[in-house]
Amino acid sequence: AFGVIADIQFADAEDGHDFAGCRRRYYRHSLRLLREAVRAWAGESPPIDFVLQLGDSIDGQNARRGEAESALQQVLEVLGQLSVPVHHAWGNHELYNFSRARLVHTGLYSRPAGGSDGPPDRECHAYHCSPAPRLRLVVLDTYDVSTLGTDPGSLRYQESLRLLREKNPNDDLNSPEGLKEPHFVAFNGGFSQAQLDWFDEVLKFSDENQEKVIVTAHVPIHPFASNGVCLAWNYEAALSVIHSHGCVVCVLAGHLHDGAYCLDSHGVHHLTLEGVIETPPESNAFGTIYVYEDKMVLKGKGRIPDRVMHF
Repeated sequence: AFGVIADIQFADAEDGHDFAGCRRRYYRHSLRLLREAVRAWAGESPPIDFVLQLGDSIDGQNARRGEAESALQQVLEVLGQLSVPVHHAWGNHELYNFSRARLVHTGLYSRPAGGSDGPPDRECHAYHCSPAPRLRLVVLDTYDVSTLGTDPGSLRYQESLRLLREKNPNDDLNSPEGLKEPHFVAFNGGFSQAQLDWFDEVLKFSDENQEKVIVTAHVPIHPFASNGVCLAWNYEAALSVIHSHGCVVCVLAGHLHDGAYCLDSHGVHHLTLEGVIETPPESNAFGTIYVYEDKMVLKGKGRIPDRVMHF
């Protein structure tokens, strides 16, 4: 069993709204909702084995307010009350607050210290581990190719900007307006070929060892588990890797605060979790997933509905 939570986006700030100005965001309350989630997970019996934090743990406005470090500290302190590992996906809001080089030295870097569990690039926050026999967890980095959190003088930045500009001629690179492929916006990102090759090798190993694989990432990688905008740039490439193997049973993502779900044509469940940040203080948005031989059962709290996903 493991806990799941997405898009906490904590800031010690008054309530605000999303970029469109129509959705309320509860910045300060999100930390209290996280505390409630941690209390619930700590009381689970039998105990949970780990927690997945699906990215955007703190809000981008912390950078402007000079509060990035203290906001992150407060979130990590709450999660630190758990006696189990927390696996973190990196989201766009982490990268509004910190460079990739800095994130490597924060508590959000959950990639193990050894070198064999992730791609050769240590700044790529992708890795895998086996939390139980014949079960593998793969954490992907959906901002491996991105203009966020990278030095504008770097090759990574230049290549990412070139790719983005090719698809998005808008002055505001966060605007999907008029785009044929509306997911090519700066608040999304994509996968490098090196990460995709590594992912392919991990799944090959899991196929050979008859493992079931749960994949997790901040940005959804299936259009039906998205609103068409919140989607990884080269999602087709990641799906193609997944579909060339038989071991992946589920992909868990955040980023889209409304949440979404689909069962794809290859029988893989894609579950996008509702975000804490747009959850009213009297509700919540977290869950516990129980893994069985033939299914995963999500027990959701507040905005997150219960769900049974058969393999």
